[in-house]
Amino acid sequence: MTRTNLRIFWGFWIAIGALWLVLNFDIFSASGVFALRQFIMQWSGVLAIAAMSVAMILSLRSRWLEARLDGLDKMYRLHKWIGIGALGLSIFHWLWSEAPKWAVGAGLLERPQRGPRPEITDPVRAYLGSFRGTAEELGEIAFYAVVILLVIALVKLVPYRLFRYSHRVLPLSYLALVFHSVILVDYDMWVTPLGIVLALLMIAGSYGALVSLVGAIGYKRRVTGEITAMHEYPGVRSLETEIRIGTGWPGHKAGQFAFVTSNRFEGAHPYTIASAWNPIDPKIAFVTKELGDHTSDLAEKLQIGQQVKVEGPYGCFTFDDGLPRQIWVGAGIGITPFLARLKEMAIADPDAPCPEIDLFHSTREIDEAALERIAADARAANVRLHVLIDERDGFLGAERIREAVPGWSEASLWFCGPSGFGKSLRADFAAQGMDVDKRFHQELFEMR
Repeated sequence: MTRTNLRIFWGFWIAIGALWLVLNFDIFSASGVFALRQFIMQWSGVLAIAAMSVAMILSLRSRWLEARLDGLDKMYRLHKWIGIGALGLSIFHWLWSEAPKWAVGAGLLERPQRGPRPEITDPVRAYLGSFRGTAEELGEIAFYAVVILLVIALVKLVPYRLFRYSHRVLPLSYLALVFHSVILVDYDMWVTPLGIVLALLMIAGSYGALVSLVGAIGYKRRVTGEITAMHEYPGVRSLETEIRIGTGWPGHKAGQFAFVTSNRFEGAHPYTIASAWNPIDPKIAFVTKELGDHTSDLAEKLQIGQQVKVEGPYGCFTFDDGLPRQIWVGAGIGITPFLARLKEMAIADPDAPCPEIDLFHSTREIDEAALERIAADARAANVRLHVLIDERDGFLGAERIREAVPGWSEASLWFCGPSGFGKSLRADFAAQGMDVDKRFHQELFEMR
């Protein structure tokens, strides 16, 4: 995650946790496991449903949030980690609910003696209390469902198709947990600042869940397109698909991506856009590599003249930093956003200011036609191209980049490729004094 998103991530947990603690200082004087259990279940339950609500809000692909979180890729990374946090807290909450009961059954604990319950005179409180049993049962069922669904989402060996359909069910479990929380959260908390914050989060999260259930996330950014050309590059197991885009596409910047649906049962897949935008000739191109169950046979599934849905554009990996020098690193299929930028620069106003650019393309596979197209695009954009083929030239590293670009300390670095490679480059340049928070840009192109 970016530093901004890390601050949001930890700030969220600290803020909600601190708000709860201010209202529940009695936790430090709780005597006995069952007294402590009540406090911990309230604390973990409030944090978990707040986190799930934030995750639901982030799933809406809001333009406003995307601009402030440095792109949908960073936004989805935050969504993922908040979801993981919510999963961990939910399990912790469930264990505190069940473990003391197990201990009583095993004779390790003695259940406390309870006197008669005080009479409830508040009609709203009494009404909510009448649903307590239902809320507990429904919450337990929803908890099991959430655990299974989130595990499916996190295990990348699970096919995308199964992930997509299972994730569409998750909002139902979330709505069940909202009901569970409304009934079982301490009634007196609702009139506190924390109660107001939690209520607003659950209202917004419920809206997100309903939008997701009806399949309306991103619907205002969807347009119809028609496949007009396809070109295969067998040496790198890649397919370039050109689509004539329909009315409603707002245009895009190089480096952005879009969700494309060619089969409604398979659903939308994200692809980086590999073309510059020209409203006079409204076409958009994608380069896809055979990496999974869907992309491996796209060349056989797609055909010229086929109608597709395109949703976007998304992302902030758009080369807008105003610096006089840039270093681009595209590893493997990570070359795609740079292809779009090369084409964009080639048709730009020649008198417009343009940074000095070195493009490094590192690849294990070779396709001469693909490499020649990259070279031609680089020449047209007046960009220095460095092609490194692993078997022939060895692996690309930070030191090699600095040797090739003596003025690297004045440059920004834009990276797209395997996340491990990106982390290594970022750490190395940071150790050499680069302000990586401002000058190192990495597309986190993982939607799950």
